[in-house]
Amino acid sequence: MWFVVVIRQGKYDWGCKLLKKSSAVPLLQNNAAHGLVHVSDTAPGIRRLRCGAGFRYVRFDKKAISVADRNRIAKLAIPPAWNDVWICCDQRGHIQATGRDTRGRKQYRYHSAWMAMQEETKFSSLPDFAGALSRLRKVVDIDMRRRSLCREKVVATVIWLMDRLLLRVGNPDYARDNKSFGVTTLRNRHLRDERGGLRLAFTGKSGKMWSLKLSDKRIARIIRSIQELPGQQLFQYIDGAGDRCPVSSQDINDYLRVTMRSDFTSKHFRTWAATATALELLRCLDLPDSDRAQKQRLNSAIDKVAHMLGNTRTVCRQSYIHPAIPEHWLAGKLGSQIDAAGAIRLVAPELSDAERRTLKWLLFIDAEKS
Repeated sequence: MWFVVVIRQGKYDWGCKLLKKSSAVPLLQNNAAHGLVHVSDTAPGIRRLRCGAGFRYVRFDKKAISVADRNRIAKLAIPPAWNDVWICCDQRGHIQATGRDTRGRKQYRYHSAWMAMQEETKFSSLPDFAGALSRLRKVVDIDMRRRSLCREKVVATVIWLMDRLLLRVGNPDYARDNKSFGVTTLRNRHLRDERGGLRLAFTGKSGKMWSLKLSDKRIARIIRSIQELPGQQLFQYIDGAGDRCPVSSQDINDYLRVTMRSDFTSKHFRTWAATATALELLRCLDLPDSDRAQKQRLNSAIDKVAHMLGNTRTVCRQSYIHPAIPEHWLAGKLGSQIDAAGAIRLVAPELSDAERRTLKWLLFIDAEKS
């Protein structure tokens, strides 16, 4: 079976004699189909109030809390330190509880079905992301060639780093309170010159130490010029009025939204890279006969991806690697799927060979489901 896929402006159209689709990504079922209802914590709910060394729970209508609700609340494991806790009265609510942590930040507890649906959405959007990524890389390359340190040039440089180094965006509160940094919160002290390029060294999420070599001459030259701007913030740009402005997460999201024409985030970059890397590692590995050897070989591959992301094996497998990759490898059919998917013809010049192979495989397994 031959497929033709043409990437156009971050989207793809594909088809063949036996199958015609307008999109390779299936429509996700809505909340109702998952037995969920969309709720807000502005609606009446259950309040948690301190009572001695523990808590008591009060419904908005003063009715008694049922045993079922007490069990549901216990399973939510709401931290004792949270204040202003609101709990949904409906066990089907997509948000089950909210509260404020010790730093005053709003936190959420979601329904498990909602979390599963979000994961499904993330992985099912990877083909669209891959198509949009090819377009993004072209625009980033053009913007990085601009002469002035304008918003477009500096934001494009930051996105280049997110794409190549898989950096998180960063949060000013975490930088201030936890001394953990992402690409938008890096300081000048996190960058140093060394032979053959630059090195970024900083503490990231969960206290993970990052030390990344930048040997690309163009990116090193641009970052050096940005670093010459006054101030502690590493990534700043000059706006139309001539003022210095630090790059924010909003700048990143706006650039991605306009260029990729969808609401992709830094997590999509990490998910795409993890999925493509895992596919490349496992496609070359034979499936051993024993279950123990299979598990060891699979874990070894996942550990390499986890090291690349700076995550644990569990987080990497559950949140970043497409679940069909380990599943199909253990079933002994991943290699044959990749070979069959090779018949798909792609136009995505900014993707690497491994990325094109991954996109073809994603399209192929989606066709198998249809």
